[in-house]
Amino acid sequence: MWGRQSRAVLSPVAVATRASVWARLGLASLAGPAMCSWAAAGRRLSGCRARVALPGAPGRGGSSWPGGGRAVNLTELLQSSVGDEEPATRRRRPPQEGTVLLFPGQGSQFVGMGRGLLRYPNVRDMFRVAEKVLGYDLLSLCLRGPQAELDRTLHCQPAIFLASLAAVEKLNHQQPSVIENCVAAAGFSVGEFAALVFAGALDYTEALYAVKVRAEAMQKASEAVPSGMLSVIGQRESNYNFACLEAREHCKSLGIENPVCEISNYLFPDSRVIAGHLQALEFLQENSQKYYFKRTKMLPVSGAFHTRLMEPATEPLAEVLKSVEIQKPFICVYSNVDSKKYMHSKHIQRLLVKQLVSPVKWEQTMHAIYERKQGVEFPYTYEVGPGKQLGAILRNCNLKAWKLYKHIDVSEDEEAEEM
Repeated sequence: MWGRQSRAVLSPVAVATRASVWARLGLASLAGPAMCSWAAAGRRLSGCRARVALPGAPGRGGSSWPGGGRAVNLTELLQSSVGDEEPATRRRRPPQEGTVLLFPGQGSQFVGMGRGLLRYPNVRDMFRVAEKVLGYDLLSLCLRGPQAELDRTLHCQPAIFLASLAAVEKLNHQQPSVIENCVAAAGFSVGEFAALVFAGALDYTEALYAVKVRAEAMQKASEAVPSGMLSVIGQRESNYNFACLEAREHCKSLGIENPVCEISNYLFPDSRVIAGHLQALEFLQENSQKYYFKRTKMLPVSGAFHTRLMEPATEPLAEVLKSVEIQKPFICVYSNVDSKKYMHSKHIQRLLVKQLVSPVKWEQTMHAIYERKQGVEFPYTYEVGPGKQLGAILRNCNLKAWKLYKHIDVSEDEEAEEM
């Protein structure tokens, strides 16, 4: 029988903050029920809190959202349907019947994303809520750009977050069994917020507001110091930490105090992203042969994300997360910080903040999700959101798992989709 998870209790200060923030946005409550159709599906998982939405019932906090309803414990519904009978023994799902969802991060955005999703349930409503929360027309920005505005951190993070969850709506419409059989999820950087919404740990509207605060804070932090991110393809001889050390020494010789140059993303074997002061990254490019780097490329981002240069962004995000209701996920969600499963609400709250100044351990996360005994089949994997970068990374991390990978497109128009 499924266990019951108690709700996280917000402090009076957090409740007051929540009400104040949402009043300014003109919305009734920060805690409306999930408006996504898949969020109402009861997860068939042992030991997890599960909720379903009752059509027409009032939402939590008194809000009423399209597709939303009153959250009730799945155990109660099961008991009401079977009476006093003993519940049937839960069938253990073979690995090949399970699915994994991967949510992309910043850098995957492009003008036109979302065009092929507007006819699916709730997607337009998600964009309408986003316009109220964000204060600008995100749908227009996604569909028509300009690209330079969409690429700005404060815009692209909410855009990727929403487009990814809209892709889940499409997947749920086309193949609902994929959603029902999902056993794990992971998101790259901002994609982790979408993964947690999908898993039932965060409310869509609350998470979107947290992403807004996060994106604005990261934009501000990146503008304070000339910095960036360098993609590096190395080889066995490459010593990334030593290269970063010498790059920092070079910056000190230029008079830069407390220079930053460190690994910010672990992508796949022999592939890293190094972030920090621009002078340090330029030094690494000029000396790439010395450090056995096969290829280097500056990324089109505005700052050194996932390094200590993002420290100023941690406090705004920490404050907003105090006013957000966080619950235990229905399914396993893996943290970027340590590549381990989130265990409880405080764990999520703490690591989402720590993620800003910690490297994204994506390679380690792929190993954690797909590691299995020889002969055990792999689950089907779906990348939901713009771009196919996570699929390319998975191919380099685990070729066998990648053979069961699919991407849910967010740009195809309806005519092409129906052909």
